[in-house]
Amino acid sequence: MIESQAVIAIDGPSGVGKSTISRKIARALGFTYLDTGAMYRAVGLFLQWNRIDLCDDQAMRTSLAKIQIQLLPGKNEDDDTGVLLNGEDVSGAIRTPEMAMIASKVSANPLVREKLTALQRELGNSGGVVAEGRDTGTVVFPRARFKFFLDARPEERARRRVRQLRMRGETADEQEILEMTLLRDKNDRERAIAPLRQAEDARIIDTTSRSIDEVARLVLEVVLEERTETTDPREDHIQPAG
Repeated sequence: MIESQAVIAIDGPSGVGKSTISRKIARALGFTYLDTGAMYRAVGLFLQWNRIDLCDDQAMRTSLAKIQIQLLPGKNEDDDTGVLLNGEDVSGAIRTPEMAMIASKVSANPLVREKLTALQRELGNSGGVVAEGRDTGTVVFPRARFKFFLDARPEERARRRVRQLRMRGETADEQEILEMTLLRDKNDRERAIAPLRQAEDARIIDTTSRSIDEVARLVLEVVLEERTETTDPREDHIQPAG
């Protein structure tokens, strides 16, 4: 029997609340939160700044070798993960709808996926990690002890994104955001490499009519109730922190 990893993988399309829920779960368990989406956004920003053609393999390899990404915990529970790109704080620059679309395109590139998947696995090797993204349970951590797939209606996800942007003082058109949401869903599900899909052993949770706290509570209940004897001490002692 293949031993499972002390990893909680949370996948799903944009706007289902993965980031906020993952932060809550990580904080409750004393685990590390791995924001894989932020990593792809950071790479997308770097390539955009340097006008690198995704089809130019040589330029891509050279550029990727220069990229260093550091994830920083938010100051508060509801804050997005901070991101340093080669030492520069790009936390705000990567959180726009445009960067979300660029990240979706960049994440389909095999060279980018190879680099970031290796980095993500390295970060998760010691266990005690909550990883969220679109392929964490299917590709990055296929042996994750717990896998969840969050989903919600596109209209609700678009409304959430608009609300988030407006709270930051940014202008946002709901119809435009909905169209971008649907396009990103299509791109993520149809890409040839690591497409968005539910792992066969993942538990699906529809977040459309559930609050963030409700979903976080459901995930925690599964993790705490289904823990079993294991040789991994970090997994054997999964319990609420503090």
